[in-house]
Amino acid sequence: MVTKGRVLLVVQSLLYRLVFAQNATDNLRYVDPLIGSANGGNVFAGATLPYGMAKAVADVDSESNQGGFTTEGGNVTGFSTMHDSGTGGSPSLGNFAFFPYASCPGDELDRCVFPKTARKIHYDANSVVAKPGYFGITLASGVAADMTTAQHTSLFRFKFPATADGGSPLILLDLTDLADSRQDNATISVDAATGRMTGNAKFLPSFGSGSWTAFFCADFKGADIRDNGIFVNSRASADVKDLKVSRGINSGALPGGGFIRFASTPVDGLLARIAVSLISSEQACSSAEAEIPTFDLDTTRATAESAWREKLAPITISTTGVNTSLITNFYSGIYRTMVNPQNYTGENPEWQSSEPYFDSFYCLWDSFRSQLPFLTILDPASLTQMIRSLIDTYEHEGWLPDCRMSLCKGYTQGGSNADVVLTDGYIKGLKDGIDWEKGYQAVVKDAEVEPYDWSNEGRGGLDSWKSLGYIPTQDFDYKGFGTMTRSVSRSLEYAYNDFCIARMANGLGGKDDDVEKYTERSNNWKNLYYKDQRSLLFNGSDTGFTGFFQGRFMNGTWNTQDPLWCSTIDPDTSRVCSLQSTGQETFESSLWEYGFYVPGDQAALIALYGGPEGFVKRLNYLHDKNITYIGNEPSFLTVFQYHYAGRPALSALRSHFYIPSFFSPVHDGLPGNDDSGAMGSFVAMSMMGLFPNPGQNVYLITPPFFERISITSPITGKTAVIRNLNFDPSYRAIYIQSATLDGVEYTKNWIDHSFFTEGKELVLTLGRNESAWGTRVQDLPPSLSEYVGFGNGTGTGNNKTVVVERGRRARRNARVGLAESADMGGFFAADLL
Repeated sequence: MVTKGRVLLVVQSLLYRLVFAQNATDNLRYVDPLIGSANGGNVFAGATLPYGMAKAVADVDSESNQGGFTTEGGNVTGFSTMHDSGTGGSPSLGNFAFFPYASCPGDELDRCVFPKTARKIHYDANSVVAKPGYFGITLASGVAADMTTAQHTSLFRFKFPATADGGSPLILLDLTDLADSRQDNATISVDAATGRMTGNAKFLPSFGSGSWTAFFCADFKGADIRDNGIFVNSRASADVKDLKVSRGINSGALPGGGFIRFASTPVDGLLARIAVSLISSEQACSSAEAEIPTFDLDTTRATAESAWREKLAPITISTTGVNTSLITNFYSGIYRTMVNPQNYTGENPEWQSSEPYFDSFYCLWDSFRSQLPFLTILDPASLTQMIRSLIDTYEHEGWLPDCRMSLCKGYTQGGSNADVVLTDGYIKGLKDGIDWEKGYQAVVKDAEVEPYDWSNEGRGGLDSWKSLGYIPTQDFDYKGFGTMTRSVSRSLEYAYNDFCIARMANGLGGKDDDVEKYTERSNNWKNLYYKDQRSLLFNGSDTGFTGFFQGRFMNGTWNTQDPLWCSTIDPDTSRVCSLQSTGQETFESSLWEYGFYVPGDQAALIALYGGPEGFVKRLNYLHDKNITYIGNEPSFLTVFQYHYAGRPALSALRSHFYIPSFFSPVHDGLPGNDDSGAMGSFVAMSMMGLFPNPGQNVYLITPPFFERISITSPITGKTAVIRNLNFDPSYRAIYIQSATLDGVEYTKNWIDHSFFTEGKELVLTLGRNESAWGTRVQDLPPSLSEYVGFGNGTGTGNNKTVVVERGRRARRNARVGLAESADMGGFFAADLL
């Protein structure tokens, strides 16, 4: 029986292949996986498939080795096959590393060095080659390694220099990970005849709770086996084939694993194939045999390259006059959006399900802002699977994850931001097996039920949220437990989470009471606005701005925090705004920056700040005084929020400042952790000229960095085109003078998702000066409240889909003391700034 869903999948697959055929440009030549491999970018620079579980690279011991390898001159400790990309915190994964020797000194087994800290070795920086699906490097010992991957399997090739004593090459397999988090009772078994190594070990997640177990299956090819066995601590034996090793009581896990020596040193090198599984070693062996049956590195690499080429094919650009570095920046950013999360479908031992399972959502607080919205455009089929996975996790574990890695619950950083991810996918029309009613059930649970441990899932302080309209500083919360900090940033995120739930409820229909309730709660951000709060610089001078969000105690009194604490210009490096119990009332940012985080009601925020002129002045100060940090995700939307004040030209100016000033195609070219492709997506969407306000069907229009960009929808096969008339490769003419959409004059400074699915054409005429384009109230993006204070003071609400009774809203506004809107007066100055 052929189901409707199956027919849809076949049609989408045919359309996708047609897209690939029509866009046959080889975009891979512009991808550099080493961007962000230094200066804390923490990217995974090795070989992988899109969303692949197997991720092969050389692991080094430098400080920013969260992704395994860096270009900062560290020492290679091994070659492992599981990694994450761009994460902060402790190093992630790096399990079951190989390490090669041309021979043991004097051909004596125990003279090889087995412990990781003792065997590590420099590498030749000029030897490093990183391409999509491939990584190569040469060690200071002269051993050359290159590698590629399938979905669960990595294939390494080690080429050895000749040795004076003609000794036997040796490859060891270490029961360790990058963070040395291995727990007790790791095992390995070595087959004497074939050399196959199987086993498992339990590890800790790098940013979460619990533990997880990984299994492996390793095989070798290229020469006859001389001997094999196990090692523990600094000694090895060919007489022992099985090992169970404890963690030990000192820092780091006890060294232990297996080894294999070969009778000769082949010119073409020795091949080491390893597959990983979260189910069993038997499943790992099956994956290895199915995915790379003949140990063919060249064919496996070509298959990986084809997979990446197909993923990048829907987006093509005109390269006329554009510096190649910008093209590399663009396509490399796109590439990094598809390294994480990882597709672990069929590898989830926690529950049985026919749904997809994705892991390494690390974390949604980072990726909901632009990475996952970008995949809605470029790879909706994979994002659909991710959303189904999130909903299935709710089905079996009771909560949507906000962060998840290695089968473990990660720590929540703010709100329940899976609510935004689901809403964004829903309003942009994703279907194909998504149970949206169950998804809605999941987001409502986030809003209504407090989990026992809200450090791992859901939201804390819900009683206060519902009764007081904010999360209090030092809340009394006996129903659930988490770090009692971040009251301001959590309140602002909860408000937007509820805004998104209202949007989803409205779209599903028949949920009018929910639409009203969650729209009402989405206004809770207003309750933390303290209109009398001043902001002084650390030298005592006045910033000139008054009125900031602040924490409040349960009795309604204010808990004032310096608005500049934890900003980029805060001189106190010991101050923390994170998950520590000593943290402040914001997460990873300042009250200055969180002062703009009201994504659903920018009109009300603009009114609160004295109208468009006051809003722009404050936003300029945030950027001009380096208060914001573009290397952290809360800054992303602030680059483009000028659109809401009728100044889209300033959004274009800011995006062209940050790229390439802070994002450039060099090893240290990222301003912070890539955060699973979040930074990559900021680059891609900024350069594409359409930046999302996630959870809404809104893309803010700025001129692309290219004369022409074409994006073919993998769902419909239709191609959307943006063309810049008067394109200036020197980027002096970056301001839109006029626009047409499918040949008709278009004055709105935003566009919706149908632009991509219906294959429309947006033509932008550019100039060197700010124009009146996109500046009228009717041209502004949707907002929950009406826009007021623009020119003649009239305005109309744009958002027709979420409505709340005006009388109730007015009473709430009066209760929290909203400021009167100010007339803009002389809004358009001759100078942009």
